[in-house]
Amino acid sequence: MIVVPVTASTTGPVLVIGSGLLGASIGLGLRHLGVSVYLRDSSPTTEAVAQDIGAGRSVRAAGGDVPEPVLVVVAAPPDVVAELVVQALTDHPSATVLDIASVKAPILAAVTASGADLTRYVGTHPMTGREKSGPVAARGELFTSMPWVICPGPETGAGAITAAKNLAVDLGATITVLDPTEHDETVALISHVPQVMSSLLASRLQDTPLHHLSLAGQGLRDTTRIAGSDPGLWVQILSANARPVVRSLYEVREDIERLIATLEDPAADGARLDIAQLMAEGNAGQARIPGKHGGAPRAFATFTVAVDDTPGTIAKLLTEIGEIGVNLEDLRLEHSPGQPVGLVVASVDPNRREGLVDELQERGWKVVQ
Repeated sequence: MIVVPVTASTTGPVLVIGSGLLGASIGLGLRHLGVSVYLRDSSPTTEAVAQDIGAGRSVRAAGGDVPEPVLVVVAAPPDVVAELVVQALTDHPSATVLDIASVKAPILAAVTASGADLTRYVGTHPMTGREKSGPVAARGELFTSMPWVICPGPETGAGAITAAKNLAVDLGATITVLDPTEHDETVALISHVPQVMSSLLASRLQDTPLHHLSLAGQGLRDTTRIAGSDPGLWVQILSANARPVVRSLYEVREDIERLIATLEDPAADGARLDIAQLMAEGNAGQARIPGKHGGAPRAFATFTVAVDDTPGTIAKLLTEIGEIGVNLEDLRLEHSPGQPVGLVVASVDPNRREGLVDELQERGWKVVQ
């Protein structure tokens, strides 16, 4: 179910330029609200698939029967966004134009340099996605409860900002307003550098013998999960946001060099303390990441249940936890390499952990820690 307002604040027609995962998801969400959506993509096939899944009407299929849009959403790769925004501002002189690219300052600079009407343009960035790409992976609920950053420029008009906020709210997102430069510096640390670190670690595995990799635990899988991202897209993102990323990488390099120097002589006076301090600094940083519902992080108690790797087993476990009356705060699935057994790592209120574990064991579940 898509959790959105019954009546949309966004009025159509809306033209979505770019029919990939995010563009098609925007179309699906708006169509669910009854908003008229038209789709345009450089790939005829992508545009047709997006129409087939119900994200809107293909501009190609409509021929000349396309009304003037009230809102244009540019959902294209970062390296062509500025050009498409400028073209949309020219082609549709009464429409608000926004983009959803993951970098903001370079795009604003390029649009400004073109001499286009900046009062009708606003940069935005919905902070969401999936491990799959393309319109077949689109979901109308993709933006529900996810951050959507609005990044107005100095000349952005109030009407454009309102249109961007209405779109985000209609699609169920939560709004944050940032200066374009502040946005780029923020995502460099919380999104772009993590991608780089994950990819660099995963690259070390290329020549590792497979029988060594078979010993890998969940830690390696967790830290390399996003290394499977599209290289072509990340070439564009990192190139566009290079300076903020480099500044963060300089700081990471200082920490790495500090650790290397310490580990070169781990028995030296103060070496163990320095290692402990580095780990503690990581603890402190991790603890600052907002917890459930976006509030301050809370400490939860965890336990692990070994389950058979058969259909319905995990669903049964979750049902019984609900019957016991305990709310799950977090859940992670792991697998035992080479074994038909899965591990369900659950987080609950510390005050409920002991009673829940006892009850699950009485019901025949194997709680391993």
